[in-house]
Amino acid sequence: MKLYADTAKSLTISDLAAMKRNGDKISCLTAYDASFAVLLDQVGIDVLLVGDSLGMVIQGANSTVPVTVDDMAYHCRCVAGAAQRAFIVADLPFASYAEPTQALANAARLMQQGMARMVKLEGAKIDVVRFLVDQGVPVCGHLGLLPQSVNRLGGYRVQGRDAAQAEAILREAQQLEQAGAGLLVLECVPASLARTISQTLAIPVIGIGAGVDCDGQVLVLYDMLNIGAGNRPRFSRNFMAGAASIEDAVARYHQAVKTAQFPGLEHSY
Repeated sequence: MKLYADTAKSLTISDLAAMKRNGDKISCLTAYDASFAVLLDQVGIDVLLVGDSLGMVIQGANSTVPVTVDDMAYHCRCVAGAAQRAFIVADLPFASYAEPTQALANAARLMQQGMARMVKLEGAKIDVVRFLVDQGVPVCGHLGLLPQSVNRLGGYRVQGRDAAQAEAILREAQQLEQAGAGLLVLECVPASLARTISQTLAIPVIGIGAGVDCDGQVLVLYDMLNIGAGNRPRFSRNFMAGAASIEDAVARYHQAVKTAQFPGLEHSY
């Protein structure tokens, strides 16, 4: 396996789809600034997610809810201006995509000002996804645990444990694909459900706390580097343990994802 990637060619959504068809795992990490973007890009991370998790790990908030579109556009531009190869996805933050025209205006900002290649939104917002795709905006869906809805959910809880909820998540995943979503993130769902969804959909499925059978994996960068005062989520792993440097830790993560050595059973539900 070639660990350090050729940065001459920028990855596209078509490349990620081909990786799924070929059985090549997709590595993804969050990124919020130029320095980390360069390091992750040079190691070969395939997708850089400029996540609204920056609200917690950068801004010190208790959730992602306070993050604004201005915040996302700024951090996305920092990342996209530095990375050469990785595919750049940016979160649409809380309450920025309640209806299609609002979603389009904010997605346009993230793509024009932030230079994102794709926007991600949470939940089964089928009409919004279809409208964005019709306007030429690439969309990544997000199902399972929805951090922006943590106040409604009553905390960070595993989703899809019972049959009815699992069936609903599978149905929503299919609807998002039919609406034109090009990627799907599954967060904190049972590994068996994530396996079924990954095998059912033609688009790549990126897991976080969703088992090893997804088409790729994503973690919050600061969690896998064991940075921060909070507790590391069960589905994460401290890749700094035994690593010689941050670059080495990222390379270990990249290799573990590519060889399906991460996540293990202890990181899954």
